[in-house]
Amino acid sequence: MKIKVLIVDDSALIRSVMKEIIGSQPDMDVVGVAPDPLVARELIKQTNPDVLTLDVEMPKMDGLDFLERLMRLRPMPVLMVSSLTERGSEITMRALELGAVDFITKPKLDIQSGMRDFTDLIADKIRAAAVANIRPRTAAQQQAAGMRLNEVRNTFSTSEKLIIIGASTGGTEAIKDFLVQLPPDSPGVLITQHMPPGFTQSFANRLDKLCRISVKESEGNERVLPGHAYLAPGHSHLLLARSGANYVTRLDPGPPVNRHRPSVDVLFRSAAVAAGRNAVGVILTGMGRDGAAGMLEMKNAGAYNLAQDEASCVVFGMPREAIAIGATHEVAPLHELPRRVMEHFASQGRALRV
Repeated sequence: MKIKVLIVDDSALIRSVMKEIIGSQPDMDVVGVAPDPLVARELIKQTNPDVLTLDVEMPKMDGLDFLERLMRLRPMPVLMVSSLTERGSEITMRALELGAVDFITKPKLDIQSGMRDFTDLIADKIRAAAVANIRPRTAAQQQAAGMRLNEVRNTFSTSEKLIIIGASTGGTEAIKDFLVQLPPDSPGVLITQHMPPGFTQSFANRLDKLCRISVKESEGNERVLPGHAYLAPGHSHLLLARSGANYVTRLDPGPPVNRHRPSVDVLFRSAAVAAGRNAVGVILTGMGRDGAAGMLEMKNAGAYNLAQDEASCVVFGMPREAIAIGATHEVAPLHELPRRVMEHFASQGRALRV
């Protein structure tokens, strides 16, 4: 059965190109195009699409306003189509908070040719969105998770331990939900989230405002400090390295790995070498298999690994692959993962440097 896609964009050119791209996929069918949310609202009722592609900035009704109403009244998989601008990236981060599954970036120049260059990526993201687990998160769940974490939040304080996180589709909200539960004296955190250049800075800034730890886009060559998180920039792989007695970040602008730059496998493999048993690996929601092989290397080096469970994932791809090859020690719902990580560190006490 084909994936039914509804395209919403005020640009006739984007509507035409998106229709051409999606229509060329054997497993997809464009069931409608709309120039604004008002038309889209009627088409949703008529066509019952599986996936909606939604422009961020549109006339008559802002894309965010429409998304907020849609996710409240008729939750469904939504892919945002965003401009690569500072304002566009900020709005896109907000859209992901409101429940959008992922986003597609409009090229700055030669939009028609640029969008066609993204054909495989657009198709992959629509396929992932079509199977996404769209479910509103309740305030009660968030409060309960925070109460459970408070039981163990002050049991340790050491710079020798590290939390290494990888995520993709649905990961922006999962990472936020994970990090907001960490105490100010948390071990240092390194994060790779599949995200293009221009968006990681906005994502890091938003996390920094919400969390008790400090969050920044990694610049490379930083000493990894407790109470700090370092996010891979969209243009480079993030790696963990040693400099004397300290852990430090490294950036590598090399070619994509598993079709991604930044790649989770690159980060996990570097953590296996640099940190060994002093690290805890966490693999969150995302499509594909990036991170599975690297997580197995972490496990073989003595790290303790956790995966997000299927029920709480937006897309249970990356965690499933890691679980399937035996790379994980625990599988748990997202709201339980921070507590499990902290309890593991508390049970281990101060680990020796490797």
